[in-house]
This record gives sequence, C-alpha cells and structure tokens, in this order.
Amino acid sequence: MGKIIAIANQKGGVGKTTTTINLAASLASEGKKTLIIDADPQANSTSGYGIDPKSMTSSIYECLVDDYPMAGSQVATCCEGLDLVGSRIDLAGAEIELIGKPERENVMKRSIAAVMDDYDYILIDCSPSLGLITVNALTAANSVIIPVQAEYFALEGITKLLNTIRIIKSKLNPSLEIEGFLLTMYDARLRLANQIYEELKGHFSSMVFDTVIPRNIRLSEAPSHGLPALLYDPESRGATAHIALAREIIARNKA
Repeated sequence: MGKIIAIANQKGGVGKTTTTINLAASLASEGKKTLIIDADPQANSTSGYGIDPKSMTSSIYECLVDDYPMAGSQVATCCEGLDLVGSRIDLAGAEIELIGKPERENVMKRSIAAVMDDYDYILIDCSPSLGLITVNALTAANSVIIPVQAEYFALEGITKLLNTIRIIKSKLNPSLEIEGFLLTMYDARLRLANQIYEELKGHFSSMVFDTVIPRNIRLSEAPSHGLPALLYDPESRGATAHIALAREIIARNKA
C-alpha cells in the first residue's frame, strides 16, 4: 500500500510544485514506484513534465467531478517508475461542482483507493489555497510536507495551515501527520536564511527535514524543458538536494 503525501502551503511561491516534481523523480530513481497527482488548476506539475493537458484522456478533474477511475487516468512520465495524474484549468471550477457531492471531502480519497496498491509513494501537489480541493488532498493523505521559503515572511501563514491540519485531523482524517517542514530557496550566504532555519528548528524540532533545498538556477530552468532537475542536470545542487530529501523520507518511513 502506497504512502500518500500532500505537499501543501496556502502561501504561493514557496516551491510546492518544484518539490513535487523533483522529489517524485528522486523517489523513482531510488527504486520507489511513484505517482504524482496534480491537484492545482495551474497544472504546473503536468507541464513541468512536458505533458500537454490537451493530450490526456482524463485528468484529476474528471476523477473528482465525474467519478472517472483514477486507474485509467495516469500517464507515464520521462522518469522510469513515475506516473502522473494531470490537471487542467477546469479544475478551478471543481470546488463549486463538488459542493453537492455526498461526503465531498472524501472524493479524492475514494478515487485514490483504486491505485494505492500500485505505488510506493503518491505525492499530491496542492494549490496555494485552503479550499475544498486542498481539504480533499489532506483528507486523502497519510502525511503532509510543508515547504517553507527561506525569506522574511516564511513563517507567516503556517499557523493558519497548521490550524487547518488540526481541524482535518480531528474531523476527517485522524491519521494525518506532518511528514516534515522543508526549507526551500535556501541561500547559505544570507544570515536571514540561516536565522529562518534556526527558527523553524526551534519551533518544530525533529519535524524539520535535515535536507534544505538551495536556490539553484538549474532547478528553475528544468521545468521549461519538461524535465526534473535529475534529468536536466543530475550534478546540479538542486538535483542532489532532492535525492538527499528522497533518501531522508525513505529512511524516516522505514523507522
């Protein structure tokens, strides 16, 4: 049975999609059969793998709104052992269409159930909001990775997200855990970046990943080529950091 990890933070621009794309590729490279679910209407995880949304027979939208089986919705990516259930812009309207569904917070969980045994890890790329789609992702997930940008307002909004997680844990998904806080866009030369890392460690202790994701040009360039950094430039600091993160997650889940 696969472990479902939501990658969430309602603050935009913190590196959720970059983390999803590159962590998934790294888990696959470590021999873990992996699935990405692109639950963001911007569809950046889909385009980041060079997949044209128009070429897909179905997307996460059809799985949620039309009860289309997820087992027929995956597409293969450029990475061996890594599949993707893509997204389209029409996912933006799914929030309204889900309102009338019975147990509307559990729609994604029911959809994923059919493919859970086919994967070691299922990563859900959440949109930068705490709407019904993100609530669905957190209700379906076993755990959540919270990317935190190494900048001044980094900790702003984390309280709101943690409160949402607490509510979902108490009402919808008692087994939901925090997989870890991940510091992204880290520049070791900046005192502020180091202060934020220490502050995170002070607040959340062992829940903060040892791995930090550096600011890295190759990491930023890779999605425009439809590739994860691991295939675009395997020697880049961005690629090696995500391999380290994948190994840290695998080690944590063996314990």
